[in-house]
Amino acid sequence: MMKYNRILINKNEIISEVTCDAYYPMLTGKYAFNVVFNGEANYTIEKRQITLVPGSFIFLNHDTCYSHKIDSSVEVNTLSVLFDPGFVQDFEYSYRAEAKKLLDNPADLKSGQPRFMESIYTLQGDVKFNLQHLTRHLESGTNDQLLLNEYLHHCLINYYNLYHSEIERREAALKFLSRTTKTEIIRRLSIAKDYMISNYNKSIRLDDIAQMACLSVNHLLRTFKQAYQQSPHQFLTKIRLQQAKHLLKHTDYPVNEIVDIVGFECPSSFIRLFRNAFNVTPGQYR
Repeated sequence: MMKYNRILINKNEIISEVTCDAYYPMLTGKYAFNVVFNGEANYTIEKRQITLVPGSFIFLNHDTCYSHKIDSSVEVNTLSVLFDPGFVQDFEYSYRAEAKKLLDNPADLKSGQPRFMESIYTLQGDVKFNLQHLTRHLESGTNDQLLLNEYLHHCLINYYNLYHSEIERREAALKFLSRTTKTEIIRRLSIAKDYMISNYNKSIRLDDIAQMACLSVNHLLRTFKQAYQQSPHQFLTKIRLQQAKHLLKHTDYPVNEIVDIVGFECPSSFIRLFRNAFNVTPGQYR
């Protein structure tokens, strides 16, 4: 087990951990950016049960109460960035306020605490690049608070850009007139998406996904395709293929065993889908 825990002078906190067994109950009070690089980590977020798989993250609000558990036969590598609410509030103000207001009233924080739709995202692009560099500095043992806080600032910039582009793009794709209706549909579709990511290796029925999202099956199928440009089945297949790709690269499991681990039923169809998605066979990729 290896753990790095650093509380910065502005009350932001960085926790990097490699372990097979951990349990942190009833966490709350800070915005939490939780990432899994390897292995899987389970979260209970109020009444929701989710699993972060390799290369995924979730951003939780400061008043969300959640528990974090790892119980794995392989080492799980996680990173948590805990933002003090005041730091995020100041960032929100500087992100949204007009330039003149920022110059005239640099410390005017009249807005309340920002809230985000809590959903699982793929670790990619600028978010991934920034966190990889932050992790390297942590591994080197740096204590430079200015440097670390710059990385945390960029972490928020990248998350805000991703969050708003994702939400706005998906809301715009929905064929409803009401903005409130669009936001609520996206919230429910996010729950459906997170359920599939968290249970990708199990047999999932369409009825189960619809029930989790509190949508009828037909409403789920129609709105999910509008928002994500793919069906729930196509989305689930993509998640399974990504996890198979990770296992091929980072483990020695035979291909037939990986097929079972990620939830496919037939090795031949898995090989065909993998080749269509990545232009190589599983064996060639390994």
